Formats: sequence, structure tokens, C-alpha cells
Amino acid sequence: MDVNKILNADILDIIFDGRNKEYGAYDLRKTYNKRLLRALIGTAVVILLLFGSFFVSNLDLAKKKTAMVVQDVQLEQVEQKKDEPPPPPPPKVEPPKVEMAKFTPPKIVPDDKVKEDEKPPEQEKLEDTKIGTVNQEGIKDEGITAPPSDAGKGVVAAPVDNTDYDKTFTKVEIESEYPGGSAAWLRYLNKNFRYPDEAVNNDIQGTVVVQFIVDKEGNVSDVQAISGPTDGGLRDEAIRVIKKSGKWTPAIQNGRQVKSYKKQPIVFKLEAQ
Repeated sequence: MDVNKILNADILDIIFDGRNKEYGAYDLRKTYNKRLLRALIGTAVVILLLFGSFFVSNLDLAKKKTAMVVQDVQLEQVEQKKDEPPPPPPPKVEPPKVEMAKFTPPKIVPDDKVKEDEKPPEQEKLEDTKIGTVNQEGIKDEGITAPPSDAGKGVVAAPVDNTDYDKTFTKVEIESEYPGGSAAWLRYLNKNFRYPDEAVNNDIQGTVVVQFIVDKEGNVSDVQAISGPTDGGLRDEAIRVIKKSGKWTPAIQNGRQVKSYKKQPIVFKLEAQ
């Protein structure tokens, strides 16, 4: 483009100088302002149409509201009923009395002393008559249960448990034992048992029976050896092992944990050389 034309030329002509203006980019930029103006005008028209339709619809709704006529409706006065007393309760229907014949355990007395009302009823009369302690007139027995008599009433009292569960039991339903049973007791003995040197040197062996008390919480107390060798220190070792055994499982009596005596034998045996 000549220098003289640049001052009067459009900016697009300067940018697209020497380029293909038929490609489309030139035309889009050239007509951008027109298209923008058209878009703004179209948007404004759509907005005006929306507002116009909204205004017209509200105007029609207002006309309809003003055209509505509300008429007062007078309700007919209803005569109130006076309070009426409640209906009487239905009459109590007594259950039908069933014919009963007095039948009590027979007594052996002379014939001249038998009273008329104490004679037992005949067997034929008992077929359709309830047996009771008094004579009563009524309908024949047709499966109706006669009212119970007052004779023979009594209350069966539950047996009273007078057991003193705070005492120390010598015999119980379930004896106390070392926690875990016999297998755990053997493991405990193998781990904590020490054969006294005096007994080893003098070839002393045997079974020591230890008696002690296991309380309700499983605590061990009053440990003493009641049988077994008296020399060689076997009794002292057995007592030591029991005292060190910790808590036991308490004995059970009538479903309760109780304090009880326990006898535990401990066998001391030397292995053959």
C-alpha cells in the first residue's frame, strides 16, 4: 500500500494489505460492528416481548380477581341437643347354677347314726351331676364347669433356703480348682517346683496332701500340709507351691460361689538313676 493511502486507509485494509480478503476473516472483522448491533437489538426485542407478555398476563389475572364475587352464606342454626344421661349399664348376668351332689369321704358309723343328708348319692344321679361339698339345685351338667368350692384351699410355699453361704464349706457341689484345670496345674508345677536337696540326698519321696481355703474371690489362705513325709522339706515345698499359685476358681454351691476347703495332693518322686 502506498504511503499516501495509509493515512486515509482503514485499519483492516492496512492489516490485510497483500492478503487474501476473500478468505473470510476480513469480511468477519469488517462486518463485526453490524453484527454486534443486530444482536443487541434482537436481545432487546426479546426482553421487551417477555416483559410485555408478563405484564399482559398479570393484567388479565388482576381483571379476573376483581371480577370474582364472594357471596356470604348464612349457615342454618342447628338446635343443640341437651345433655342426655348415659345409658344404664347392662344387667349383670349370673352364670347358671349347676346341679351338685354332696359327696364327702365316707365314715364308718352304725346305721342308726347315719343322718339323711350324709348318705352318699346313688351312682345313677352322679352321671349328669357335679360332685361337690354341698347339695345344690340347678341345671344338669352339660359340660358347664361348676364354681370352685372353698374347701381344700391352700398355698404351696416355696422351700426356704436356710443355707449360710458365708461359712467355709467342707463339701460342695463343684470343688474349687486351679485356673485352666489339671493341664494348667501340671504346667505350673513343672515351672515352679523345686525338689529339696535334703530330700534328694536322703532319697525321700512321697505324696504330700495340702489343705487350704479358697474364698469366694478365689484367694488362697490357711495353707497347711496334713499328710506326707515329715522330713526332707517336702511339706514346706508343697506349702510354698500352693501359696505361690495365685487365685483359684471358687467352689460352687447351689449356683453360688462359696468359701470352701480344698485338699490338693502333690507327688514328690525321684527318677531312677
